[in-house]
Amino acid sequence: MEEQKEPELVQVAAELTEVVQSLPSDAVNHLFSLGLCVRCIFRVFGVQATTVYASPSLFGLQSPTDKLCTLCLGILQFRFRNDDNTSITDDVPLLISDFVKREGYHCDSFSLEVSIPQIIQHNDNSLRSYMKTKYGSQPWFQDTCISAKEAFKFSIMHPLQNLLECKSSTDSLRIRLTYSVSKEAEKSCSDNVDSCKRRKTDECNLVGQKPSSSSPENESSDCCKFLLEMANEPCHFTYLCYRAPLYFGGRYLKYSRNVSQSRWIIDDERMGEASVEEIIGGNILPVCQADSFKFHAAGREDIDVRMLGLGRPFLVEVQNARQVPSEQFVKDIEKKINSMENKLVRVKNLKLVGSHGWDLMREGEAEKQKQYAALVWISRPLKDEDYQHVSSLKDLKVLQRTPIRVLHRRSPLEREKIIHWMKMETIAGSSQYFLLHLCTQAGTYIKEFVHGDLGRTHPSIGSMFGCRAEILQLDVTDIKMECFLT
Repeated sequence: MEEQKEPELVQVAAELTEVVQSLPSDAVNHLFSLGLCVRCIFRVFGVQATTVYASPSLFGLQSPTDKLCTLCLGILQFRFRNDDNTSITDDVPLLISDFVKREGYHCDSFSLEVSIPQIIQHNDNSLRSYMKTKYGSQPWFQDTCISAKEAFKFSIMHPLQNLLECKSSTDSLRIRLTYSVSKEAEKSCSDNVDSCKRRKTDECNLVGQKPSSSSPENESSDCCKFLLEMANEPCHFTYLCYRAPLYFGGRYLKYSRNVSQSRWIIDDERMGEASVEEIIGGNILPVCQADSFKFHAAGREDIDVRMLGLGRPFLVEVQNARQVPSEQFVKDIEKKINSMENKLVRVKNLKLVGSHGWDLMREGEAEKQKQYAALVWISRPLKDEDYQHVSSLKDLKVLQRTPIRVLHRRSPLEREKIIHWMKMETIAGSSQYFLLHLCTQAGTYIKEFVHGDLGRTHPSIGSMFGCRAEILQLDVTDIKMECFLT
């Protein structure tokens, strides 16, 4: 490794020497006298050679003074104040890489987000105006300047990639670095900039007045000097890492009539023996070493309704995962859930789907149909014409007002839903019980369609048969979303 680095250092040293020799020495010395650091001088001259920003100190190129840079406020010198308000100088790439490793992030690549205070942009603008006035007639002068943010990324990107042993990209692992100054400093800077603007405006409005004896050079110098002299303390520096959400998709089956879809707590008392959310998300979370998760499903069933057939599509959104599980790990998670002793929930086709899983869910929602099987009791004996009548109904329109049982949490609306088809299955030895198989539009309240909900759903099985009807058991047997992990 050391042998590989040797030619690289030689190449950087040669490039650095070439850059330094190309800069006008009198202007460089003048910028040093204004308190600029080496990296800021490079960027003021618009140096595009990114490698020379990474480690100029390796080759003895140092500012004549060890003071805080008046232009970048120490950002490009790796000086900052931490949370304890202690002013320190540190190797920022090493600091960040140690943090990433300490937090346990799996890192194949990363993206870097940098935020710097507005005062530095004001400094840049002021200095660029000053340089244009003072050196604009020189043949070497170019009105270009690398921003402090770009120069900072140039300075840390290469060493950070080496320390993390991966490249920068638009990866889900994001490293965010934030520099800030006190509110008083920001306000003082803003007030000064406004003052400069007002002075120029006032001078333009003084028609017929003789020009001021002060030259534009002095005016720009005064404004520049004011901003540069504000460098009395380095910026406050904070950093964090976070990963964009991971999405696990699949379908779940629920075999228990005492398991809710999501965690259900009322007055500190759990409703049901478990939840689908906790069983699935609780097994994914520790594998990803994540902060938290959110469970999303294509609709929901009541706690006492089983979910059978192909299962209900779901997504688990995992927040700030340290590890991205491999395909084999995801299969192991599915196997672990399906081998639990209580057999309450089963998972099918569990996959790491990415954010496009949301699109698949929404695509299926638009045309979604559900099939159910319900054990129904009616208050009179069944007749042959009951079976024929129910089977003959196709795309039956049903008006449903918000059910009484959910009025406390749903808006009181009237919704039109469609019952696509129905058929009845006899139960041997019983004239008042039957199995009702039906296919409905998503969002239909099945229990209310059977018993009528005191007339709030019409028509209903009860109103069709002219008697009382009740659901004893209900199962979801199919959800038609072929686009989603079938």
